[in-house]
Amino acid sequence: MRNDTKLAPETLNAQALRQIDAGKGGLTPAIFPSTTYLRDENYALTNPQHSYGRDENPGFVVAEKVLARLEGGEEALLFSSGMSAAMAIIQSLKPGDRVVAPRIMYWGLRNWLITFCDQWGLALDLFDPADPDAMVQTVERQGTRLLWIESPCNPTWDVIDIAAAAEIAHEAGAALVVDSTVPTPVLTQPIRHGADLVMHSATKYLNGHCDVVAGALVTARKDELWERVCHVRLHGGAILGAFEAWLLQRGMRTLFLRVRKASESALAIARHFEGHPALRAVLYPGLPSHPGHAIARRQMDGGFGGMLSLRVKGDAEKALDVVKRCRVFTRATSLGGVESLIEHRYSIEGEGSPIPKDLIRLSIGIEAVEDLIGDLEQALA
Repeated sequence: MRNDTKLAPETLNAQALRQIDAGKGGLTPAIFPSTTYLRDENYALTNPQHSYGRDENPGFVVAEKVLARLEGGEEALLFSSGMSAAMAIIQSLKPGDRVVAPRIMYWGLRNWLITFCDQWGLALDLFDPADPDAMVQTVERQGTRLLWIESPCNPTWDVIDIAAAAEIAHEAGAALVVDSTVPTPVLTQPIRHGADLVMHSATKYLNGHCDVVAGALVTARKDELWERVCHVRLHGGAILGAFEAWLLQRGMRTLFLRVRKASESALAIARHFEGHPALRAVLYPGLPSHPGHAIARRQMDGGFGGMLSLRVKGDAEKALDVVKRCRVFTRATSLGGVESLIEHRYSIEGEGSPIPKDLIRLSIGIEAVEDLIGDLEQALA
């Protein structure tokens, strides 16, 4: 990987992930399916960096180094999924430790946290992400070892001040973990704002083509917590397959183009529909009317992300009716792909969800924004 610090991040990202084959001259990186590696007559590894597929794979190395550099971290690890990456952090804690997280966050992880923390002997407190005082009061409780945040929070897009969260966590002797799946390092680098760990569901924007399930963690420093995380991955075996690692690397090469295009289109859509007579609200941190807009401007650079939500006037049935009428948007869960997705979020999360029943979540892709706006107009009409 090139070490030329004068090059822009997007240049380093595209060229480092190109991986020219020195022997054959190929521009496309090779796939490394081997699970074991050669030893010499004295049983020493011929390449000390690789011994067994569960420990490491040559196909991971460049992607991990690139991601660590984009995030401003010291080291990165790839995982078999975003959930396995998140689990590795929580499993690195000790019984009796306290975890603090927002009430509005990725529902799969929130639900797992509620169950696992109880079984593992961890205390779990959830706070309202729209109330900064609530975060302070919750983190200050005795035994807090980990503050987990998203910014913006999926799917209401409340904005949490990362720098303030880092200060609050560190004063309490806790580590700050930021799920930065939605903004990606293209728009936000949480470590530069004081975060200790950054998590990505690499299934989403990092891959960007809805054909890989993957996760990633980046650490600000190699400390005791990071050593425990590495131990969990090594012995738990939550690693990518060789082909999945290759697909992730391929997708990452266009990360900057895709994220910037999606962000540009999302802002145009948010501006178009703000104040629409069929909507209660447009939830997008790029709008000046958004309560977290000033914080978002401070910690996001070059855009406000490709995700937004619409709150439809009416009940769940009315929101579902709008979703059913869309023809350009695809009805599917997930986000961060090249195609635009639409979903009625409450239908996915189910009973007990804190998400309003009138909320529709949009993941904006790379289509012509005029077609996306036209599709939503006819559906709302």
